[in-house]
Amino acid sequence: MKILFVHQNFPGQFLQLAPAMAARGHQVLALTDEKNNRPSKVEVMRYKTPVEMDRKPAGLARAYAEYTERGWMAARGCRALRDQHSYTPDVIFGHSGWGETLFLKEVWPEAKLLVYAELLYQTSGHDVGFDPEISTGTLESRVTTVARSAHLIQGLVQADAGLAPTEYQAGTFPPELRNKLTVIHDGIDTDKVKPAKDAWLRLPDGRELREGDEVISFVSRSLEPYRGFMHFMRALPEVMRARPNAQVVIVGAEGVSYGAPPRMAGAGRPRS
Repeated sequence: MKILFVHQNFPGQFLQLAPAMAARGHQVLALTDEKNNRPSKVEVMRYKTPVEMDRKPAGLARAYAEYTERGWMAARGCRALRDQHSYTPDVIFGHSGWGETLFLKEVWPEAKLLVYAELLYQTSGHDVGFDPEISTGTLESRVTTVARSAHLIQGLVQADAGLAPTEYQAGTFPPELRNKLTVIHDGIDTDKVKPAKDAWLRLPDGRELREGDEVISFVSRSLEPYRGFMHFMRALPEVMRARPNAQVVIVGAEGVSYGAPPRMAGAGRPRS
């Protein structure tokens, strides 16, 4: 088959799958943003990055406008593949998070469209209202969350099927859409990600940590409230009193990837 993967940060979640499909003999191609220079094991084509809109919609319409604009740029890239390179995929597998899959059925109506349904935003106990300290669940925040979900719902409605990596993530979608989803974990390369007896880590002060050392670690893409970093830091004094010989290692970027930044005055993040 001809399989087209679509992801603005390709390979993203398709890091293992796309090369595996190529290894099975399928013709695999990826479409991504022109500014994405991540290495790929399969052939990559690029669409133009959406330009800054002269008149940005205000308020609730802004996110949807940005996602549909990216969807349009991805669709234009696919139209060029069709018209200039006579390319027609049998299957399109795209991440729906940024709107890239929204219009692809209009370019290739006969292709089967599969979307990677990573998560649907929730207005209670999830994106909003799960921790009163950082998310109070006001009407404004709930309405904004609903508005930000529009392109995700539209993307799954248009797709022939969707894939979610875990039952938890699939469960964020309502029953009428959940029925379209199959749960298949992304997979872990256990040849690479496994214990190593000779592994070691040198700390900034020159000390080295090796197997058998008592280590407490916090590893996250960003050290932000959404990922519970502040709770980890608050728990450390009590933990260190109980385990005074433990070495704490924190790995993560400063700044915020998801959710809001900390609101506490002077809330900083240690450098690791």
